[in-house]
Amino acid sequence: MRGRPLVHWMLAGAGIILLSSGPPLRAQDPAPESSSKPADTPTPKKPDKKQKSDTATQNAADQPSWDPLRAEKDLEVGQYYMRKGDVDAAIDRFQDATTAKPGYAVPFRFLGEAQEKKGLKKQAIASYSRYLDLYPHAEDGDKIRKKIDKLRNEVERKKK
Repeated sequence: MRGRPLVHWMLAGAGIILLSSGPPLRAQDPAPESSSKPADTPTPKKPDKKQKSDTATQNAADQPSWDPLRAEKDLEVGQYYMRKGDVDAAIDRFQDATTAKPGYAVPFRFLGEAQEKKGLKKQAIASYSRYLDLYPHAEDGDKIRKKIDKLRNEVERKKK
């Protein structure tokens, strides 16, 4: 024991024993449920498995509506859902990204693509148009304008 005095080794050993002897630490333990429930308390309904809802897109009351980091994460998750084929979940995430960072053009382009894929042509036109309003010199601007024209023609044909 040349380098460290005996006291250091004893303190380190005591610390390891203390850390390993207690119950596991958690950030928040759930409140214990009381066994005496009133008889008139309704039991919560189980969510319908047919309806998919992404509750992560719903903000808590104390969460700021402008959150650029959340917008980036929503874009990433929305693109994942698009690759997976879950267009509804992707639309939810892209819409949340537009709320989290309203002046950001990219979510509107992805939202337009998802809406177009789902057949929501009028909404896709609005999303693509908003994308071009926010980013008028976009590299893919000509491609998006052609998509808008194509969708408008399809909507017009459907009216007739």
